Amino acid sequence: MKIFDSHTHLNDDAFYSNVEKYAQHAKALGVVRLANVGSNQVLNDRSLALSARYPDMYSIIGWHPEDSIHYHDEQEKLLIEQLQSPKVIALGEIGLDYYQTTSPRAVQKQVFKRQIDIAKQLHLPISVHNRDAFEDTYAVLKEMNVSDIGGVMHSFNGDPEWLKKFLDLGMLVSYSGVASFKKTREVHESVRQTPFDRMLVETDAPYLAPEPLRGKQNEPAYTLYTVEAIARFCDVNPDDIAAHTYANALRLFGIED
Repeated sequence: MKIFDSHTHLNDDAFYSNVEKYAQHAKALGVVRLANVGSNQVLNDRSLALSARYPDMYSIIGWHPEDSIHYHDEQEKLLIEQLQSPKVIALGEIGLDYYQTTSPRAVQKQVFKRQIDIAKQLHLPISVHNRDAFEDTYAVLKEMNVSDIGGVMHSFNGDPEWLKKFLDLGMLVSYSGVASFKKTREVHESVRQTPFDRMLVETDAPYLAPEPLRGKQNEPAYTLYTVEAIARFCDVNPDDIAAHTYANALRLFGIED
């Protein structure tokens, strides 16, 4: 079994001083490739450093909505340069976050749109963060014709109606440990209705550890448990989910196997 953790944060303080340990544990559980996702200058720089050091790590860099208040022209100039690094596979995580954030919604939308424009210029897919902002996130993606570049709704936690809307825009959806939680029944139904060729898996570590490890610090190795949960909901073998999501990640991100 080969698994691609399409969204994790070994560039986070929780891991950065001991990356080798977590990388080895991931491989032991079949997680053979992963994407470290940035959200501000420090985490973008760290992601690039890790992908330069580890052959099976890739970078997704950009400015998170919570950090959008600190985004300015000089940051944008540097971002454009860094996005052209060899192992950058997408621009992210970008989007909208309406949950207890210090960045005004108007600023978030502006920075979201600016970064989609950059992704279009550089022909990169995007990784979208959406928290308590389904309607506005969908509206921005539709307005910006995201189907031109495609991308992924990271840690998707919407119901089947929202699933269809984002799939119709040409987006893929990535499931995190949330999909394994016992009470997230709407997400379970979305999992069942997601075509296997439009699905990715992720950890979003150090957050959202899947069952049976919920409440503990997450790490890339635990993508395996999300794969197993999805397989149960879809009544298929975990090897099938791993194979589909691995192939989908390679295709979306333009990576050769």
